[in-house]
Amino acid sequence: MIKSKQASTERVPGRVAEHAMTGADSNGAEPDELRQGAAAPISPRAWSQGPKPAAATAEAPTQDPSPDDAPDTGAADQAPKSAAGPAKAAAAAAAAAAAQQLPASKDGKVLHPDLVNPNIIKTQYAVRGELYLKAEEMRRAGRDVIFTNIGNPHNLGAKPKTFTRQAGRGPPRPGPLGRVVIALCAAPDLLDSPQAAGLFPHDTVARARKLLSSFTGGVGSYTDSRGNSMVRQDVADFIGRRDGFPANPEHIFLTDGASPGVRMSLSALIRNSDDAILVPIPQYPLYSAAITLLGGILVPYDLDESRGWALCLSSLKAAVADARAKGKCVRALVFINPGNPTGQVLPLANLRDLVRFAFDEKLLLMADEVYQELVYEEEKPFVSARKDARPACALLGLHMTASGLLDGQPPATMAAALKDMGEPYASGVELISYHTVSKGTSGECGLRGGYYEMVNIHPATVDQFYKISSINLSPNSIGQIALSCMVNPPAAGDPSHELWIQEQQGELASLNRRAKMVVDGFNSLQGVSCNATEGAMYAFPRLSLPPRALEAARKAGRAPDAFYCLRLLEATGIVAVPGSGFGQAEGSFHLRTTILPREERMAEFVQKFRTFHQSFMAEFM
Repeated sequence: MIKSKQASTERVPGRVAEHAMTGADSNGAEPDELRQGAAAPISPRAWSQGPKPAAATAEAPTQDPSPDDAPDTGAADQAPKSAAGPAKAAAAAAAAAAAQQLPASKDGKVLHPDLVNPNIIKTQYAVRGELYLKAEEMRRAGRDVIFTNIGNPHNLGAKPKTFTRQAGRGPPRPGPLGRVVIALCAAPDLLDSPQAAGLFPHDTVARARKLLSSFTGGVGSYTDSRGNSMVRQDVADFIGRRDGFPANPEHIFLTDGASPGVRMSLSALIRNSDDAILVPIPQYPLYSAAITLLGGILVPYDLDESRGWALCLSSLKAAVADARAKGKCVRALVFINPGNPTGQVLPLANLRDLVRFAFDEKLLLMADEVYQELVYEEEKPFVSARKDARPACALLGLHMTASGLLDGQPPATMAAALKDMGEPYASGVELISYHTVSKGTSGECGLRGGYYEMVNIHPATVDQFYKISSINLSPNSIGQIALSCMVNPPAAGDPSHELWIQEQQGELASLNRRAKMVVDGFNSLQGVSCNATEGAMYAFPRLSLPPRALEAARKAGRAPDAFYCLRLLEATGIVAVPGSGFGQAEGSFHLRTTILPREERMAEFVQKFRTFHQSFMAEFM
């Protein structure tokens, strides 16, 4: 087992398990409804219900039990009490249990849909649901489709960072195009080429050599199950620079994107169907899907749309009290900052409220901070869960201002807020935070690089996470290299530094302009209102749909916003996600779209949406 070098001084025993509670399960969604593939309305309240116990409704085994195996219940009922009584009762109980056992197959299939784990049937993930599948059919048929359903920057035209992946921007160089750090690590023979000095900046060559020296056997070999030790140190150094105090690389786990870390954390938290996780509504469907799959309970707490999707502490308190009154054990609190799908940035005061609340209620904090680089409002900088309020672009000590420029203010995070509050919070609140190369200006979704950091987690529990990580052997090497480039970019004075700054600044400024174009476009439409996108890469407008549209949706068997999004897709090729896939207040309807179409296509995107919406409203008014 891996032991923490600093465990005796930095870590304290976990507090999460102190609120053990018991209670009965509630009923969940009907599997038959979900098997039909319809975009059924999702109520955030439904997520607070537990999984329905598996019913023994499948057909009986094809082979009849032999007479010797059949229970003699009549004899047992008539027999006088004697020494044989307990044995007869045990046999009867065993026979009853056998009668309730699900069969191993049905219609000749072991994986018949009626025999699949019911939690899989109940699990929904709206971002890649029915609308996405229809969009793929349209694309294959030759339609122009704009995939704004998911934060996938390169798919919509964003370019990779030159230092990480691509050289040769501008006029072509003699010889083959240079492919930098990742290319050099994947094809190390290039490092020894006589032409290498002319093709690649010397800092990229030095970085590739240093990384390769730490990957025993090269990038085609497994690494430690937590990830390459040098890359974990890069991450720890990044966190230390960002937050102003050191991070322990032994408590940093590299992952294939951020999602595996979230799922691993939830799998450790959810022990049975009474364990519950607080999740903001609206939420990213990773959380509802993973909690359902693991058989836990999602306890929703509402964000306040009227105040720019602000955190509402009274909603949090009410959600916890209600869950505990129902016998549920609330174990962790998820927050997403900057928000997905809502695009809000939590102020420092809200983060401190979350830290106090987690301490008082003995909850683990799960800080989803994957959009920390993307902040567009100067007066609302990203603040981590780790120390004090300091702006984003943490790697470079830069901050995106409302004007689209970068200033020299230092950065920050939630662990930052936690440490800044001092004791008892600094050592008494358990925190796991998540980051990835998929978002931010890197946008390297396909390379699958990410990490999570564990703060104030019991050392023996860290060992258990290492054990579970070992089941997957190791995260992928290319994703780890991409992560190293993100958290440890070219330094001032390096040949690649100026271009890195130029690319990052240009992309942030462009995203800021695109966010305003999308939000302004929505707010210009009748029956649509949209809060500002302060950060991340999404807009989440509210739709006020006419009664006739609601009735048409009902007749079509769809949630009203799903009905709207389907019509939008068919008319324009724009793929949006209905708000019902994220959770929303009862009686309200929303959709989520990214702000990722490139600026040269954004005017077209906004106009397509405007034309469709006006036509839709005219049809149903």
